[in-house]
Amino acid sequence: MLLLSEARDLHVLDFDIENRPLSYWMDDRPTAEITAIASCWVDDLSSMEVLLLEPDDDGPRAILERFVARYNMADMVTGHYIRKHDLPIINGALYELDMPLLTAKLTCDTKLDMFSKADVPATQEFLLETLHVKDVYGKQLTKYHMSQTDWREANRLGAGREKTRERVASDVYDHIHLRQAMLDRGMLRPPRMWNPGGGSATPGHHGPGIG
Repeated sequence: MLLLSEARDLHVLDFDIENRPLSYWMDDRPTAEITAIASCWVDDLSSMEVLLLEPDDDGPRAILERFVARYNMADMVTGHYIRKHDLPIINGALYELDMPLLTAKLTCDTKLDMFSKADVPATQEFLLETLHVKDVYGKQLTKYHMSQTDWREANRLGAGREKTRERVASDVYDHIHLRQAMLDRGMLRPPRMWNPGGGSATPGHHGPGIG
């Protein structure tokens, strides 16, 4: 198992996605389409990159390709609830577009890797406020809020997309500082591997193919 002290020396990518409902595959269960991905190397805040779905795009192929290039460079990725939300949604989008799937990756998930607790919220917003997380300038960090009207405008890929840009970038920026605050307090378990399954077939491993 990788120790937290060892994990500090890794090339770590912090990221977050935004998505909109696209269609219903069963009653009250919408599918998701990625509208934005922000990512930043945790040791270089100037490396923040925000990728937005363009109105004339035929799917999020371009932003997925760009993000996956960064993902493949990382020794570890981190975010809040990424193993249950962001990573599976990205992998699903890659699957739908018949693009290469994400490979297994070491992850630090600040929701799923927290210490054991009960009856206390574990949202990023709650943690920022409870731990009094500040940035390098001493500013208290808070969640960037969007109203229902904001989300409707943003998800139509109009002028409201700029609020999506602010939201996803601030989530990553805030999370970089939140994760450090949690590490300093000993609140996180060691990183874990996220393995989406799949991978290249080896001869004889999956039995005979078509032909």
